[in-house]
Amino acid sequence: MFNIINHQGNGCNPLAQTGRSKLQNQRAALNQQILKAVRMRAGAENLLKAATNQKVREQVRLELSFVNSHLQMLKEELEGLNISVGVYQSTEETFKIPLIPLGLKETKDVDFSVVLKDFIVEHYFEDSYLYEDEIADLMDLRQACRTPSRDEEGVELLMSYFLQLGFVESRFFPPTRQMGILFTWYDSLTGVPVSQQNLLLEKASILFNIGALYTQIGTRCNRQMQDGLESAVDAFQRAAGVLNYLKETFTHTPSYDMSPAMLSVLVKMMLAQAQENVFEKICLPGIQNEFFMLVKVAQEAAKVEEVYQQLHAAMSQAPVKENIPYSWARVACVKAHHYGALAHYFVATLLIDHQLKPGADEDHQEKCLSQLYDHMPEGLTPLATLKNAHQRRQLGKSHLRRAIAHHEESVREVSLCKKLRNIELLQEVLSVAHQRSRLKYTQHQEDDDLLNLMDAPDIISKTEQEVEITVPQFSKVTATDFFQKLGPLSVFSANKRWTAPQSILFTVEEGDLGFTLRGNSPVQVHFLDPYCSAAAAGVKEGDYIVSIQDVDCKWLTLSEVMKLLTSFGKREIQMKVVSLLDSTSSMHNKCATYSVGMQKTYSMICLAIDDDDDKTDKTKKISKKLSFLSWGTNKNRQKSASTLCLPSVGVARPQVKKKHPSPFNLLNSDSSLY
Repeated sequence: MFNIINHQGNGCNPLAQTGRSKLQNQRAALNQQILKAVRMRAGAENLLKAATNQKVREQVRLELSFVNSHLQMLKEELEGLNISVGVYQSTEETFKIPLIPLGLKETKDVDFSVVLKDFIVEHYFEDSYLYEDEIADLMDLRQACRTPSRDEEGVELLMSYFLQLGFVESRFFPPTRQMGILFTWYDSLTGVPVSQQNLLLEKASILFNIGALYTQIGTRCNRQMQDGLESAVDAFQRAAGVLNYLKETFTHTPSYDMSPAMLSVLVKMMLAQAQENVFEKICLPGIQNEFFMLVKVAQEAAKVEEVYQQLHAAMSQAPVKENIPYSWARVACVKAHHYGALAHYFVATLLIDHQLKPGADEDHQEKCLSQLYDHMPEGLTPLATLKNAHQRRQLGKSHLRRAIAHHEESVREVSLCKKLRNIELLQEVLSVAHQRSRLKYTQHQEDDDLLNLMDAPDIISKTEQEVEITVPQFSKVTATDFFQKLGPLSVFSANKRWTAPQSILFTVEEGDLGFTLRGNSPVQVHFLDPYCSAAAAGVKEGDYIVSIQDVDCKWLTLSEVMKLLTSFGKREIQMKVVSLLDSTSSMHNKCATYSVGMQKTYSMICLAIDDDDDKTDKTKKISKKLSFLSWGTNKNRQKSASTLCLPSVGVARPQVKKKHPSPFNLLNSDSSLY
């Protein structure tokens, strides 16, 4: 209950009229319209297949064309929401190209209560009303995840629900049957709904929304501050990590926005935007008109150009290009040209504005210039070019011509996309950069420039910070199993079946339980005297003790169970046990393992006693064995420091008159395990 209160505090008010919530509400409304159109199209297609009358078929074809046109218009509206980047940007004034966030996937309400209650009664043999609060907590947590806050608390909220789904899946979703809960999520790119009856779609969609939320956090960062840019880089790298984890973990998701091909493109897009933020971080203090500084920023800009070229190429491949928003592909192309233009502009500036003067570090400048290109233009060498003012100016102007060509192409790409034409800030940034390059070229233009056929070589990309995927750290988020009252998950899970709890009423005769215990949480009956009171009441070796005198024992350790048993002295004890139906998987292998928390010597003694068991089975006699579990009731004996003890080797046991001699007497030796 504590966790869910915390989670509910982190959720956003879905009715709050923020720009982001309005967009999300529009997305939800569009999803419903797309769903209706998809159903109408499916009905029309089925009717077209079934109809034999030619007139009816023509009418259906006409109706189908209208439905397809309407569906295309709806998808274009959804694309408009996906490129509504202004809402997600930082509120600070900035003169930079907007970044692209991902919208959150929408879902329908889910009612867990009926199915989980039935399963608790049917599978766990418990009263379902005892878990009404836990089921309500789970449903409240899911509802809060539909409107997470755009910060780390929102990410933690989604991650906690993702981890909680792991517990729920183990508790209530057997791998061999469907539970009847239908999870429906809408594709964030196409708006088409997808439904499944297992938790794979639910878990995958939550992961997608975690990645989407990181992209929204990244676009919200203040790119006018160093800390803001570092946070943006981190957020986009984390988004790429979550989306990549989704791609590698859930390989058969039916929703297209979570297909491996689409996720690969989205990972590239997040890393490209992170690399763009790295470039902005380097340029933030100001670009000094200095040779080596200009070399550095030119190669950084070339690196951004390179990653956006790769992104655009990936977006242009089938089958991604059919469903990726057209405006996203155009943005990738625009940015590739824009940063390519910046790289050539910076190289032109360092060549034109900086002459090699006496006393300058010739070797360093020559090395930098040679590392700037794969190869120099024909007839030029790095050192000769540095020393020759005319060659430097001609090579610099060839870079300016390439920069202007890139600028013109980026402006043309924007003009071809209606959605991008509406982003005024994007057009302003491109226009200012274009004018700056043209002004630089005009200042150094000469009459014989038309005779200069020198082509500027490509610039080698280089960066001081190579962005990379940040693997999601789910272990840093604490999530408590809402249904831990059902017992330890290692035993009490959906993929294991056991008998209904059996009530056992037995007595302790002369300090003898008649059985030993092993394991921890839950504790198992280990060695059992077949003639003891507990065995006669129905206890079997391998049974799990779930309660003693109405005290729940599923989470108690061995020592705690022993302490509870000792507290009743010689009174009659009521105990409930369950037996796994697949007993071979429940019992520990005595010959190879020992109980968790027990010392190895304890296991070795168990092995020795196993050998004794084999001998007694052959002779059909029950020989006396020393007890493992005991409490002292004899005043003449020295009290042990622990309730769980090892037998003393070579010490004779006092003779106890009893109808059937038992090896499970609770009176103890001096050697203790704990």
